[in-house]
Amino acid sequence: MDYDDDFDEDLPDIEDYPTLISVVRFNKLIPSIPWFADVGEPLPRESRTTARDYMDTLGFPDAFVAEVETWEDAAYAASNPEFNSEWWEAEEQLRMGLTTMALELMSEEDLNLALTQVSATASEIISKAVEEMADDARIEDQELIRAAIGSAVQSCHQAALVLAAGEEDTHPFALKYKLFEQGHWPIAITGSSFNIF
Repeated sequence: MDYDDDFDEDLPDIEDYPTLISVVRFNKLIPSIPWFADVGEPLPRESRTTARDYMDTLGFPDAFVAEVETWEDAAYAASNPEFNSEWWEAEEQLRMGLTTMALELMSEEDLNLALTQVSATASEIISKAVEEMADDARIEDQELIRAAIGSAVQSCHQAALVLAAGEEDTHPFALKYKLFEQGHWPIAITGSSFNIF
């Protein structure tokens, strides 16, 4: 699949929309990310700093990093009904705010087209990476596999929205995406724990 040409051609007058150009560039980088390559490995200092910045900028300064070490623990963390609803609501508020900002810079049609393309690219690339890893690790829990794929695809969507809105790389969604870039899976904030595999 070509992640370059079709996307550019579908967006009219893209040169008039600098933030759309950023989204197109972002879409081209998705295949080069080491998706889930370091799950279960100890978090390096850089990832801990990124996680701390994410928690602080999202409004959870009292939360702490909880390292998830195994796929079994990841399955528990991903299916835990004790998800912090305030965390989910904070992310949803950010998503809506970014959408409003992006729509001040481009049409709804162009934004939706760009985000749909990013999600399609991410879904294909990430699904392949996770399924190969699941085979290697003999993971048969399809719900866990879907959760991992869904979480990473959602993060791509959120990061693309940051770019479309012209926001900085210090935005919480950009920081969460950075954890995926570093090969880890930021699963969720549960209670006051930010579970990262």
